Amino acid sequence: MQLPTPDDVLAARGRIEGHVVRTPMLRHPLLDTLAGGTVLLKAEPLQRTGSFKLRGATNAVQQLGEAGRRAGVVTYSSGNHGQAVACAAAAVGARATIVMPADAPRIKAESTARWGAEIVLYDRVRDDREAVAAEIAGRTGATLVPPFDDPRVIAGQGTAALELAEDAAAAGLRMDALLVCTGGGGLIGGSALAMEALSPGTRVYAVEPEGWDDTGRSLRAGQRERAPGGSPLCDALLAPIPGALTFAVNQPRLAGGIAVNDAEVLAAMAFAFMHLKLVVEPGGAVCLAALLAGRFRAEGRVVGATLSGGNVDPAVFARALAGQV
Repeated sequence: MQLPTPDDVLAARGRIEGHVVRTPMLRHPLLDTLAGGTVLLKAEPLQRTGSFKLRGATNAVQQLGEAGRRAGVVTYSSGNHGQAVACAAAAVGARATIVMPADAPRIKAESTARWGAEIVLYDRVRDDREAVAAEIAGRTGATLVPPFDDPRVIAGQGTAALELAEDAAAAGLRMDALLVCTGGGGLIGGSALAMEALSPGTRVYAVEPEGWDDTGRSLRAGQRERAPGGSPLCDALLAPIPGALTFAVNQPRLAGGIAVNDAEVLAAMAFAFMHLKLVVEPGGAVCLAALLAGRFRAEGRVVGATLSGGNVDPAVFARALAGQV
């Protein structure tokens, strides 16, 4: 499969325009003080469906021909990508089937169903979600839209970083670094391509939960490495190994990886609510956590960071606000 290019990200921006929200760049003086630098946040919880995933899903679905729309689409997802594919399919009148883990947060399953998608549940431990989705695609003729290992999806996700770079430039700023929430690597792959197009001096870093830091481990090893696994708190970032396509994009472009723990993530969620007035899910808060916990040294630098989604289970959010680790 051909690797996506910076030009593909630029093309995706035009393709998804009118279907996604151009989310704002946010700043807060307290965050700058705590981080010691200038922090620019990309607020994807304010995106339709509540996460950046709508960008890649829309870019993929908008490229379906008439026959593809009639046959529908299928994907596998813990929630955010499933919602995004369901929404993107509904926009073009296509049927969507979403293969979801039985233990996915209820808010994500319910939101996916509201877009009219058919949900097929699987056991995260016992079943192979990719095999389940492939069987459905083979039986129905539906187009498979993977969560991250797809050039159309990677290019679409990169539009978030593209917008952040443009907004930074409009404010007279250039990012020295960009921190990106990383699971399978689609968002950071697209982000790295976007920086190559608009801000080649920006160093891009993957931020992951401890135990699920497969991209960081792979970058250090020089090849795709499997993470040992750990806490399920950051449910959106539990990919055990980088995608073959995403790692091919990321390996020559990323500056490194950073891992954060559950306590740091929960504290970042509380900070976002109290000071930014944003609801951010655990996986969406890892970059903010890296900055607040000092895992990334931002002193004297302009640093961009993604807040990638806001679809958090209410009980988990209450735990963050209560300061319960």
